[in-house]
Amino acid sequence: MIVFRYLIREVLKTQVAVLSVLLAIFVSQQFVRILAGASDGEFPSSLVMTLIGLNLPGLLVLILPLSLFLGVLLAHGRMYAENEMVVLHGVGISEWYVARVTLLVALVNCLFTFWLSMYGKPWAEERQHIVLEKAKSDAGLAALVPGRFQTSPNGRAVIYVEKISKENELQKVFVVQLPESGKESGQTNLVVAKSGRVTEDNSGAESLKLDNGVRYQGAANRKDVQVIEFGSYQTKIKEQEVDETDRRMAALSTQELLSQHTSIAVAELQWRLAIPLAIPLMTLIAVPMARVNVRQGKFGKLFPAILLYLGYFGLLVAGRKALQDNVIPLWLGMWWIHGSALLLGILLLSKERPLGTRIAAMFRRRSIA
Repeated sequence: MIVFRYLIREVLKTQVAVLSVLLAIFVSQQFVRILAGASDGEFPSSLVMTLIGLNLPGLLVLILPLSLFLGVLLAHGRMYAENEMVVLHGVGISEWYVARVTLLVALVNCLFTFWLSMYGKPWAEERQHIVLEKAKSDAGLAALVPGRFQTSPNGRAVIYVEKISKENELQKVFVVQLPESGKESGQTNLVVAKSGRVTEDNSGAESLKLDNGVRYQGAANRKDVQVIEFGSYQTKIKEQEVDETDRRMAALSTQELLSQHTSIAVAELQWRLAIPLAIPLMTLIAVPMARVNVRQGKFGKLFPAILLYLGYFGLLVAGRKALQDNVIPLWLGMWWIHGSALLLGILLLSKERPLGTRIAAMFRRRSIA
């Protein structure tokens, strides 16, 4: 029981440390991306922390398998490098026992990741979509600050608004529309209007509609300027393209996916199952991969093990894409990738077992003969 608790404690302690570092890195990356979206006027800055929180389930689904894999490698690698594993094996504790204990930790991680992948992440995706849809109509207004010159999200105009009323109406608007890049003879428009408003169409593109103003049009290298008074004027300030199919599939609940039989739905469902399944499979591989001698040090096999991990998840990503494109049959899915990982883990674990030793010796004798 003492050895049992010690093995679990060492793996969990290392996993928590690795998870904290990875989570800090990925959350920082998401924070920068979301903050950039807020600064471009895609949504109000008050939603930054909400969106980061809604991105956490998806980040945890991807990070938990990697943190456990690295945790097993580092914890067991240290024990091998400091001869602790040698002592444990010397008193009758086999590597298979160590693998079984580590699989208990993997099972807890697997169940938690399964819940996140099947229920938590889709719920967060749907909530994120609802929050963004609710803020979409006000996103253009949220980016406009009265009394400040600002560049439009598409970078082709400079906007100044003196005041924004409670009814979200812009008052005393000044707009400079720059010519398209690469066109030296392009016309620059300077527009002054008494009022205006920001509108958005179904595709997410935003336009600035102005009322009762004057437009001055001319080129930088010419003296003549065209002056036009208008009652209504509209210019596009942001283009937005949304991949509706991917968003909807990621936000669909597991029950809704099960009711669909399309290749895209099957690929999304198998992807949600693939990551939790990867945890015990990669644990089976990590335990024998952590074997190092004193001269190698605890990081001796870290690089090849990470390459193996990346190869496995690369195959999962490729298998998901192949399923979506109907390249491979739906009944095969990504199960062949999991089966290959299970076989590799069993072979690596059996290498030091009596049966594995006899098989290896038999192959060596045949190769010599």
